[in-house]
Amino acid sequence: MTFTKIFLQAGRDEAVRRFHPWVFSRAIGRYEGNPHDGDVVEVYDRKGNYLATGHYHDGSIAIRIFSFAATAGGRVIPDVDYWTQKLSRIRSIRQAIVTGDTNCYRLVHGEGDGCTGLIIDMYNGVAVFQAHSIGMHRERALVAEALKNVYGDELKAVYDKSAETLPDEYGATVINGYLYGVVPVPHPVKENGNTFMIDWIAGQKTGFFLDQRDNRDLLAKYAHGKKVLNAFCYSGGFSVYALNAGASLVHSVDVSQKAIDLTDQNVAANFGEDRTEHEAFADDVMHYLKNHDRQYDVVVLDPPAYAKSLSARHRAVQGYKRLNTEGLRRVAKGGILFTFSCSQVVDRELFYNTIVAAAIDAGRQVRVLHHLSQPADHPVSLFHPEGGYLKGLVLWVE
Repeated sequence: MTFTKIFLQAGRDEAVRRFHPWVFSRAIGRYEGNPHDGDVVEVYDRKGNYLATGHYHDGSIAIRIFSFAATAGGRVIPDVDYWTQKLSRIRSIRQAIVTGDTNCYRLVHGEGDGCTGLIIDMYNGVAVFQAHSIGMHRERALVAEALKNVYGDELKAVYDKSAETLPDEYGATVINGYLYGVVPVPHPVKENGNTFMIDWIAGQKTGFFLDQRDNRDLLAKYAHGKKVLNAFCYSGGFSVYALNAGASLVHSVDVSQKAIDLTDQNVAANFGEDRTEHEAFADDVMHYLKNHDRQYDVVVLDPPAYAKSLSARHRAVQGYKRLNTEGLRRVAKGGILFTFSCSQVVDRELFYNTIVAAAIDAGRQVRVLHHLSQPADHPVSLFHPEGGYLKGLVLWVE
């Protein structure tokens, strides 16, 4: 099989040699072939030494690498055998990470697993495939076959949910659907013994925010006998953990009525229809915080990304500050605040300093108990720190 060869300019190959998975268009010297969006291409240095293989895109990030010469031992052919071997290696790590009463986890986390542009989440035997590049989407049939090879009879279905995450023009031609099997939704899963009903067809992202698993488990350690507010609750992950841990009261708030319905559904899946300790509110979180004077022992602030680009960062920081100022005012004396940011362009230092400013505005004495991140099934490549997007703090508030 012959692929287009792309040769980098002199001095522009250092990043690839350091295993950074992106090649920017300005680094390219010449082409040997005429690649189109999504094509598999090979990357060479100026002297013709093979460096890597990836997917081409006519844009600022021109090549998204999925195999490096130094780790693959040479050139690769991305066929079913290649993807089977790669996914098998990744799964072996997940089997060490995801233990106990849990059957939902992230199998593939993009650059962190050497699969740039690809997310695969596993939900009790169902693989939800989500491509963020045209090239990786074109691999979907091969990846589905590889998943069948890796999981065997354990695999119930593979669902492609990529239309929303692909480049606009190409994404408009894509229809989400099953690549293998069919499983009705909502589909029950277990996470640390808690039951959640997952709808990958209509739900956000792939159906659930798996990246908060460890942080939900930590919350449970603080929730027994406590009054808990779960703001931006989505499907009620933190709420279910708090209730299972014996919280005396849990309030879930989200602006979306659909999210509130999902939360009620997940609470019912664990406790039945009449869990009097829980109440959910379809309301804007800032409106709720400003217009209710109730004090909570534990408050969770887990908003969606406030900034997806550098140009929006300043406005996002101001938003985080206002949110956390109001959140701190709702924490009872001696209580706990779990606060998060999933905005990639807001780094840990900036987020920390923003929370400091919020504490000053709220007039609260605050101590840091935990620095939080994404779990180990969302790994970050040392050479691609941009993959570390989730950050959080657990604060003891006086």
